[in-house]
Amino acid sequence: MAITVVGSVAFDTVETPAGRVDRCLAGAATYFSLAASYFTDVRVIAVVGEDFTAKEEAVFAARGIDTRGVERAPGKSFFWQGSYLENLNEAKTLQTDLNVFASFEPKIPAAYQDSEFLFLANIDPVLQKRVRDAMPGVKLVGGDTMNYWINDHRDNLLKMLACVDILLINDTETKLLAGSRNPVKAARDVLSLGPKSLVVKHGEYGATAFFGPNSFHGNGLDSHHPFRAPALPLAEVVDPTGAGDSFAGGFFGYIASQPELTPAVFKRAMFYGGVMGSFTVERFGTERLRQLTREEIEERFAIFRELTHLD
Repeated sequence: MAITVVGSVAFDTVETPAGRVDRCLAGAATYFSLAASYFTDVRVIAVVGEDFTAKEEAVFAARGIDTRGVERAPGKSFFWQGSYLENLNEAKTLQTDLNVFASFEPKIPAAYQDSEFLFLANIDPVLQKRVRDAMPGVKLVGGDTMNYWINDHRDNLLKMLACVDILLINDTETKLLAGSRNPVKAARDVLSLGPKSLVVKHGEYGATAFFGPNSFHGNGLDSHHPFRAPALPLAEVVDPTGAGDSFAGGFFGYIASQPELTPAVFKRAMFYGGVMGSFTVERFGTERLRQLTREEIEERFAIFRELTHLD
């Protein structure tokens, strides 16, 4: 079953205690699609500039990712430069150039309309909702957002949240969106805004899923009991950039690969999300995601399961 993802395809310059990389292929849609491609078919809607060459296209092609929805526009691609030298858990933004992304108007190829899954990566909520409305046939919608949209575009964001089945954001964003410092109360308040389920990402500490009373038409997910998935303790983190988007790709990709969404599938998807995020941080940019095998993924999934095995 195919996932369509709309988001950014970009270039990043990143500096961490492990070193520095200049203009590596990045962007939320890039990390998401690479991670999800190990589980199911992926289609991308994005915009790139003239600096996006056959070399970058080959990264998507090698994973069988459909890029017919990636528009080529005059100018340069979205660019971000950040540093993790002060704090590996939070990037310090040094430069952001929207470039062609500033006038991005998502165009949905006709061939994408039979997609059963849609993921709205972190972009303007107006664009997110526009894509959602233009794809009424999808059966499950995931979404992401960030502090900027929460603070400065709340009204538009609330309209987007009303049409999302699963929202994936971090703990800081959850508290900001809800206006509450208590993580449990904040999660419940976010669920009241529309999403059927909420996955709160905690970075190096894993992720927690919260379920609304109508989660997926009463399939057994309990609104009173959150589910926590661990993160893998790593001796060295090279580059945290894209870990959250890779988590989303692994999570949503696994769900799309299964015949139906059950409580067990949702919980396993949380583990697969953690697996893909853990691989991403081992190298700069998308390097590790490009080199994986499904066998490596399953071996690490087994480690994640062992982390929570009691008996």
